[in-house]
Amino acid sequence: MPTVWEGAWTDWTFEELAFEIFSLYIDPNEISSKDLKEIVNKSYSTFRAPDVTPLVMLDQEKQLFLLELFHGPTFAFKDVALQLLGNLFEYFLVRKNGDKRESERDHLTIVGSTSGDTGSAAIYGLRSKKDVDIVIMFPEGKVSPIQEAQMTSVLDKNVHNVAVDGSFDDCQDFVKELFGDTDIKRTHQLAAVNSINWARILAQISYYAFSLGRLLRDGRINASSQVRFVVPSGNFGDVLAGYFAKRMCFPIEKLVVATNENDILDRFWKTGYYEKKPIHGRQVNGGFAEDGVKADEDGVRETFSPAMDILLSSNFERLLWFLAFQVYGRGLETIEEKRAEAGRRVKGWLEELKSKGGFGVEPELLECAKMDFESERVSNKQTIAMIKQQYSARTPAAKEDASSGTAGTTNHGKYILDPHSAIGVEAALRSIQRAPPPGTTHIALATAHPAKFSKAVSQALGDEKDFQFRDLLPEQFVGLEDLEKRKYHFRKSEGIEGLRKIIRERVPSR
Repeated sequence: MPTVWEGAWTDWTFEELAFEIFSLYIDPNEISSKDLKEIVNKSYSTFRAPDVTPLVMLDQEKQLFLLELFHGPTFAFKDVALQLLGNLFEYFLVRKNGDKRESERDHLTIVGSTSGDTGSAAIYGLRSKKDVDIVIMFPEGKVSPIQEAQMTSVLDKNVHNVAVDGSFDDCQDFVKELFGDTDIKRTHQLAAVNSINWARILAQISYYAFSLGRLLRDGRINASSQVRFVVPSGNFGDVLAGYFAKRMCFPIEKLVVATNENDILDRFWKTGYYEKKPIHGRQVNGGFAEDGVKADEDGVRETFSPAMDILLSSNFERLLWFLAFQVYGRGLETIEEKRAEAGRRVKGWLEELKSKGGFGVEPELLECAKMDFESERVSNKQTIAMIKQQYSARTPAAKEDASSGTAGTTNHGKYILDPHSAIGVEAALRSIQRAPPPGTTHIALATAHPAKFSKAVSQALGDEKDFQFRDLLPEQFVGLEDLEKRKYHFRKSEGIEGLRKIIRERVPSR
C-alpha cells in the first residue's frame, strides 16, 4: 500500500479505491488514467447499492459483519470482477480495430466454465459487445434453475451456452484443454473469463480493501485491530484476492477458507494433503459420519451450495507457488532462482496430482500456509441449520434494511442468507470461538442473493409462518424462467474435437 494513501484511503468511495488499486498494477501507457477511471465508473454504475459492496452488521456482540457482494446485475459476487473484465475486453478491441472493415477486424472468443454464477456474470458483462463472442460451459442439471435461466435467456448473437453431461471440473478441464489446443488457435483468438484471468483477481482485491476502509472510517476498528475474513470457497479465486490484499498490507490478520462437503481445501489445511478423494485424516473413505454419505465416484458431491461443488481449485496452485517461493527460496540468492525453484516444486505437485490423484507437502510449507489461513468444512445439514438460525435472529442488518437497492434479503426484520453465504457465516462463528471479540473482528462474505437458491432456502425456512419464497424474488427474477432460452448440448465423450466443432460452427473466426 503506497504511503501517500495514509489518512486518505479510508474515505474514498468504492470506485475511487478500486481505481487507485488497479492503477498500481496497470501501466498508464497500457491504459491511461483517464480511460481507466472511466472504465471503473462504467463497470460499477450497474450496481444497485450506492456503496457497491456494502458492509452490514450481523452480530454486534460478536463483532461479526457481512460483506454483501450481490448488488450487481446477476446478484452474485462475480459481477464485481466481470463487469470490469467485459469493459476491459471491449476497450482493447475497440482501440485495436478502430475503423477497420469487418473482414479485417480482430475478433476475440471468450471461453469460460461455470458452476453457477461465473457464467451469468460473464454473459451480462459481455453481451452485445462488439468484436467479441462468449462461450460458457456449464454442467447440465447441476446449476440452480435461476442461474441457468440467467444464462440461457440471453439471446444476443454473441452469447453461446453449452450444457455438458458432466461436472464443473469436466467443464473446467475442457477450457484448459482449449487454451492448449493449437488447432482451434489457427482459427480463433481465445481469452479466459474464469478466475485464471488475473484481472478478475485484481478486481476482487477492491472489496476487501473497501470494507476495511469503512470499518476504520467509522471507528469500528483501529490500526491495531485484528480482522479476519471468512470466504466461502470453491475455485479459490475469491479468497486468493484476499491473500493478495493482505500482501499489500491491508490490515488482515487471517483468511478463513470455508468449504462445503467438497472439502479438498479444508483437508489440505487439516492434513497437508491435497487429494481428489479423502485418504488421509479423519475423512477416510469419503465424507464425515454425521453426513452419512461418501464421495461420489468422480469425487464431487452435489450440495445445496452448487457454486462450490468443485473437486479441484484451479487458483490454489497460485498460492502454492507463493508458499514454495517463500519456503524453498530462502537459501537461494537471486529472485530468478527463487521463482524457478517455486515453479519446479509446483510443477512436481501438479504432475503428482495428475498421475496419483493427490500430493502431500512438507510440514514446513503447511505451517507457512497456516500463517495466513485457517479452514472450516460445513455440511449440507449445517448449511440449512445456519440459514434457519440466522433467520430466527433479530439482526441489525435486517432492522436497518441495509441491503438498499436489492430486495429479498430481509423479511419482517429477519435476514435471509443464501447457502454459500450461510457456509461463510457458520465458519465465521467457529472462528470467533478461537479468536473472540473484542480482540478480533470478523467479516463473512455474502456471495449471492438467496433467491438464486430456492431449494436450500425453502428447505430451511419453509416451516416459518411469515416466510414465502416468492417474497424473496427481486423484480429482475420474476418470470425469468418463462423466457425464451437457448443452449447447446454437448457430450463430454465428444472430446475436444466436438467442442472445436461447436465453436467453429457458431463463433466467427478472427
